[in-house]
Amino acid sequence: MTGSLSAQQAQSLKEFRAFADDAIAPHADAWHRAQRTPEHVVRLLADEGLLGLPVPRQYGGGGCDAVTLGLLAGELGRACSSIRSLLTVHTMVAHAVARWGSRAQKETWLPRLARGETIGALAVSEPGAGSDASSVTTRLTRDGADWIVDGHKKWTTYGHTADLFLVVGRGEQGPTALLVERDTPGLRTELIEDLVGIRASMTAHVYLESCRVPDANLLARPGLGVSHVVGAALDLGRYTVGWGCVGILDACLTASVDYAGEREQFGSPIKEHQLVRRMISNMYTDARAARLLCLEAGRLRDERDPGALAATSTAKYFAATAAGRAALDAVQIHGANGCGADYPVQRHLGDSRVMEIIEGSAQLHQVGLAEYAFQERGARRSER
Repeated sequence: MTGSLSAQQAQSLKEFRAFADDAIAPHADAWHRAQRTPEHVVRLLADEGLLGLPVPRQYGGGGCDAVTLGLLAGELGRACSSIRSLLTVHTMVAHAVARWGSRAQKETWLPRLARGETIGALAVSEPGAGSDASSVTTRLTRDGADWIVDGHKKWTTYGHTADLFLVVGRGEQGPTALLVERDTPGLRTELIEDLVGIRASMTAHVYLESCRVPDANLLARPGLGVSHVVGAALDLGRYTVGWGCVGILDACLTASVDYAGEREQFGSPIKEHQLVRRMISNMYTDARAARLLCLEAGRLRDERDPGALAATSTAKYFAATAAGRAALDAVQIHGANGCGADYPVQRHLGDSRVMEIIEGSAQLHQVGLAEYAFQERGARRSER
C-alpha cells in the first residue's frame, strides 16, 4: 500500500524494509530468547542514520517527515518490536530536547543523539505511577545552582544501556523534567528480565540516590515536566508504537498465510478451512485499516493540524488492539507450533500484549477517544 506515499517516501520504505529483512528479522528470535540487544546492533542502526532520522538537519539528523519516521517504525516493528522500541524511546528524548531544550542543550545533545553516540531513554514510570505521570514521587530539590534527585523509576525501556535519561520528578512547582547522564554519581540501573514481550528491550529499574544535576540540564520551566515535555514526547511515542503495531500485524499475516499454505490436516492445506480463512481475512483487513489510520495521523502531524492528536490516539488504539487480535489468531492457526519458540508468532503474541499498555493503555485511549467524539459532535451542532 504505497499509493498515498511520495516517491521519496516510497523509496525510503523500500530501503527500510530491506534493512529490516537483512539485519534485524533473522536475529529477532535469538535476541528475544537472550533478552538482550547486542551492542553492535545499536551501532548499526546509528551508522545507518536511523536513530537520528527525525532530528533536525542543523543538528546532524535526517530531518525526516512524520510519515517517513512512521514507515521506519513499522518496518522495525515487523522485524523486531524490541528494536522498534529503541527507536521510539530514543526519538522521544531527542524530540523533547529539540522542542523544549535551550540553545545550549540542543547544541550539546542533539548532534550526539543524531549520531547515536548518546542513547536516550525516558524515565517517567515508577512502581506506583504508570499512566498518571503527574503522580510521580521522585523528589527534585534545589540546592544552589543544582538539583538533587531522589527516586526510583521502573519500566524504563533501554534503561539498562541508555546514556541520557529524561527524568520527571516532583519539585516545589510541580512535575519537572531534567536530563540526567548515566555517569551521574548516585544513578544505577537494574535489568528487568522475563517480560511477557519486547524481551530484548533492556528495560530497567533506574535508581536515583542523591543525584546532583546542574540547573543547565533543566528541560523547560519547573512545573511543565508532564503537561509540556512528557506530553509531547508521549504523543510522538504513541505514534511510533502505532506504526510498530502495523508491523506486528504484517508479520502475523505473513506468518499465517505461509503456514496455512504449507500445513496439511485431514488431507488438505489448512488454508482451505473456512475458519482459518476467516482469521486471515480479519488480519488482512485490520492490517490495511491500521496502516491507513497511521498514514493519516502522520499526514496531519506533518501539516501541524490540530486534529493530529486525536488521529494519533485513534491510530495507536486501533493498531494495538488489532495487533493483539492478529497475534492470538496467528498462534491459533499455528496450533501447538505457535506455542513454541520455533515460530515467531509466539514472540508477536507477547509483544502485542505490551503494545496495548505502553504509551497509554487501550482503556485510556477509549476514554479519550470518547471525549473527542463528544467534542466533535458538539462542534457540529454549534455550526448549525
